[in-house]
Amino acid sequence: MGFRITSWLTRPHLLRNLLTSVRLSWRLMRDPQVPLRFKALTLIPVLYIVSPVDLLPDLVPVLGQLDDIAVALLAVEFFVGLCPPGVVAHHREALASGQRYSPKGPEGQVIDAEFRREP
Repeated sequence: MGFRITSWLTRPHLLRNLLTSVRLSWRLMRDPQVPLRFKALTLIPVLYIVSPVDLLPDLVPVLGQLDDIAVALLAVEFFVGLCPPGVVAHHREALASGQRYSPKGPEGQVIDAEFRREP
């Protein structure tokens, strides 16, 4: 019984899930129904990643980069968790079916109108 290190290349679903999460976050950043304060929170992990202050310095091989990746992944999950569930579901479905970006329309909005045709 030994410890075996495997490459992420042997598990392509991990990379696919990561890319899907990043694409979902990008769509949510563009959606007008996601509050600006949630979008602003995404700057915090970006500042952490580019700042010279680090929990594990990037000079430490592998571990230095892993903490940056972990912060980015946690930030993506936190951001998606803050977004309105209906908007997240809309964009998840659109990604799954390969649709292009379009913002989710407002829910429950009814436009009452009368059609008249002029002779």
